[in-house]
Amino acid sequence: MSRKIRVLIIDDSSLVRQMLSDILNECPDLEVVGVAGDPLIARERIKALNPDVLTLDVEMPRMDGLTFLSNLMRLRPMPVVMVSSLTERGAHTTLRALELGAVDFVSKPKADLAGTLRDFSDEICSKVRCAARARVRAGADTATAMRVAPKYSADAVLPALAGLRTLRTTERIIAIGASTGGTEAIRAVLQALPADGPAVVIAQHIPAAFSGAFTQRMDSVSPMSVCEPRDGQQIVPGHAYVAPGDQHLLVERDGARYLCRLSAGPPVNRHRPSVDVLFRSVAQNVGHNAVGAILTGMGDDGARGLREMHDAGAATVAQDEASSVVWGMPGAAVKHGGVREVLPLERIAEAVLHLARNADHAPDNAARLGAAR
Repeated sequence: MSRKIRVLIIDDSSLVRQMLSDILNECPDLEVVGVAGDPLIARERIKALNPDVLTLDVEMPRMDGLTFLSNLMRLRPMPVVMVSSLTERGAHTTLRALELGAVDFVSKPKADLAGTLRDFSDEICSKVRCAARARVRAGADTATAMRVAPKYSADAVLPALAGLRTLRTTERIIAIGASTGGTEAIRAVLQALPADGPAVVIAQHIPAAFSGAFTQRMDSVSPMSVCEPRDGQQIVPGHAYVAPGDQHLLVERDGARYLCRLSAGPPVNRHRPSVDVLFRSVAQNVGHNAVGAILTGMGDDGARGLREMHDAGAATVAQDEASSVVWGMPGAAVKHGGVREVLPLERIAEAVLHLARNADHAPDNAARLGAAR
């Protein structure tokens, strides 16, 4: 049996420490080796226990979580999963933690903590495993048989088409999908795109309580205008549209225009928003007028959709393993055969902009698919 993932819990609430300990210790591949009520105690326990992963509360006495995280990443970088509250302040603080180097986060319920935290047990265990992989990418697969929700494909939201018909147009759309580590990867891409660049549509796995804060942060750092779209909102150049948390984002063709469509359909690959749903809609409605980019993330959401974009004539790129926090989604896309180029994060923006501005990418392929119908 492979060695268990060793976890240190840092939280000022004794109730949360106990509940997280119970949840993590119930997983046969995880082991809580210690707890700490504040960062100063945590510093000593990290030295003594040498954990693989930390869970870190955002708000704590004697030293706040962000200060502790900043010091930790400077002196002893290691995988950290933030535990944050579902509030506007908690959302902004958590996004700052991801900027500082935290791998991921889980959200504490606002009310009835004792009664509802267990509802997040699968997510908590999964994200701790993911964090451990982010540090040791070649490590063994520690996934275990657990109670999980049904895994739907994009068919649950948008049926596949036997053939695609896309119109020639000068309008280009860049579609981006990401998960773990994606908030920072998306920021790096948006910061490097010009204010007059092609429109961008984005699906990032993020809870509804955090997506608004994430979008505001992206709008503040990007030359483009970044928003959460309304259903039916027109897609125009110089704008980026981020899928709202807990809704799928789809691109729809309306004559010569592209529109954003929002769907509350079932989670796809256990995610809503789902990258597969966004990419499929782009494949069906934009075709060779699009560019697809899949960035860092755990799992395989987006791999099939990117292949559909590739087969519809779109140019496609994936973030490389060396620059990814977790090379799950990009790696799966490469295995599915839907990736034209694999690039480090710092080259993604330049690449997608070049590909969008120098389309048609593969018009003959798109034409063949349209003729097949």
